[in-house]
Amino acid sequence: MINITLPDGSVKQYEEGTTPLQVALSISSGLARNVISAKFNDTIVETTMPLNQDGNLVLLTFNDDEGKQAFWHSSSHILAQALLKLYPGINLTIGPSIDNGFYYDVDLKDQSISENDFPKIEAKMLELARGKHDFEMREVSKADALEYYKTRNNPYKVELIENLEDGEITFCDHDDFTDLCRGGHIPNTGFVKAIKLMNIAGAYWRGDENNPQLTRIYGISFPKQKELKEYLELLEEAKKRDHRKLGRELKLFTFSQKVGQGLPLWLPKGAALRDRLEKFLKDAQENAGYQQVISPHIGQKELYMTSGHYQKYGEDSFQPIKTPQDGEEYLLKPMNCPHHCEIFNSQAWSYRDLPQRYAEFGTVYRYEQSGELHGLTRVRGFTQDDAHIFCMPEQLDEEFKKVIDLVLYVFNSLGFENFTAQVSLRDPDNPSKYIGSDKNWTKAEAAILNAAEEKGLNYKVETGEAAFYGPKLDFMVKDALGRQWQLGTIQVDYNLPERFELEYKGSDNEMHRPVMIHRAPFGSLERFIAILLEHTGGNFPLWLMPEQATILSISEKYENYSKKVLSLLKKHEIRATINNRGETMGKKIREAEMNKIPYMLIIGEAEVDNETVSVRRHGGDDLGEMPIESFAKILETEIENEIYKFEV
Repeated sequence: MINITLPDGSVKQYEEGTTPLQVALSISSGLARNVISAKFNDTIVETTMPLNQDGNLVLLTFNDDEGKQAFWHSSSHILAQALLKLYPGINLTIGPSIDNGFYYDVDLKDQSISENDFPKIEAKMLELARGKHDFEMREVSKADALEYYKTRNNPYKVELIENLEDGEITFCDHDDFTDLCRGGHIPNTGFVKAIKLMNIAGAYWRGDENNPQLTRIYGISFPKQKELKEYLELLEEAKKRDHRKLGRELKLFTFSQKVGQGLPLWLPKGAALRDRLEKFLKDAQENAGYQQVISPHIGQKELYMTSGHYQKYGEDSFQPIKTPQDGEEYLLKPMNCPHHCEIFNSQAWSYRDLPQRYAEFGTVYRYEQSGELHGLTRVRGFTQDDAHIFCMPEQLDEEFKKVIDLVLYVFNSLGFENFTAQVSLRDPDNPSKYIGSDKNWTKAEAAILNAAEEKGLNYKVETGEAAFYGPKLDFMVKDALGRQWQLGTIQVDYNLPERFELEYKGSDNEMHRPVMIHRAPFGSLERFIAILLEHTGGNFPLWLMPEQATILSISEKYENYSKKVLSLLKKHEIRATINNRGETMGKKIREAEMNKIPYMLIIGEAEVDNETVSVRRHGGDDLGEMPIESFAKILETEIENEIYKFEV
């Protein structure tokens, strides 16, 4: 007999060889019908895998993220099978699940596929799924695996297998289809009831532009047609909120091929929006004891060799800039932290001086492949709301919790109320990915876990997701459409202080190493604004709006009064403009609605006589006629309710 521990803590005994599906059946037939995957001792397993030892078992349904991954991974196999049947002779490469669905990369050779072919591919996939074919895993020797794919002239699978060890290679079979696979499937193809292929793109084999270009087909699938319908409706709403579309319509930013891909140009309204976000955070940082610093856009290559960034990210950086001086090379700044280390290193410090908190809205540059660029969310030049705290080890816990408070203040003031936290730890089985001693890593990881507990955060632990120099706490925010984004990160670093030989004199008159905290509540201004645009649909909080009100006069003869109103609004620090074009009032209102302007102040003869304005709110609410002071009070109250007071 084996002891199986379930998520509620209960322990049940089963015969050795019992499968997760049989465990589900022993609990309830309804649960068994919905179980599509399982996790045993933190490893995703097949529902038909015999359990031969004691352990913790989690039964997964489509409502679980890991259940969705198994569902979509299995669907990628069905896609691959359908493609082989419809396009004989193509070469399959890899087909993983992704956050929303799955894809498969294929080498079509002399054949072609377009979105016009999607209906027939979907029909074939559903036909195959209805066969209710079991997914079955089997171990294969390296020799047999190589022989299988060599006879099929598939160099991609051969390359993958050559990099695997004998004894760790498995194939997955369903129906007449076989694929190289590590596992994690639903019980059979019949669980897939709804399929939609989303788009098609080019992708280089293994992400290397020197390798052959493949065709990547994206898709998504669901256990019910209703769920697919709801997902597609959500996508339509997402298209309306696409930050690239809204950024163009609201005249916030643009891109120019002459300037270069991935290098955004901020238009006046967008620049003003950025300035307000910067001021908002700078004010909070000043209250929290941060000092503003400024570092250059380039640095000597040796700086980033010292920090370790060049060794880890050199391939993702722009090529070194050579100077007339022989052997002298500079890099466009990929990170701000090495510069801040040198700022700290510019003078001697005592324990009485710590912590030192340096903040900078620093622009950094990283080379992203053109196919990976996407609006403001993936660019080649971006500005981080970066800060680095240099403190004594005994100050670490308090400083880390203060940063959590700052991140939560940012989220609350900008309407991100639905979020979780992720504690990212190193992978103990892959130490070569990281720098620094085990002792320092252990201390850093313990500090983050302790702070997350004390702050009562809803968090999960992800092993292997740490930065190369230290563990981190990431905040995962859900937007208005339920999509999850990583926003805000805090990292503990014992390693850069060692690499840069940072020191302070302790109370014992001995020299000691400070601990370093990296933090960025926004992450990058570009990406943050993109997410905020899509979250709000362009209806930013009033305090952030580029234009809070527009003055619409019924006739040109009221122009002087319109200017007087504008002057009064400016005295109340209300951002407003006058639309005095000779157009109908209906057209002016429609334009204001399109531009998401929160308030329209309509001026006619009655308003001039009474020295008032008629106020219309974005969306159609008529607030009636009122004096300017009353309108200003409405805005003042609304803004006070939006921005939370930051308590230090």
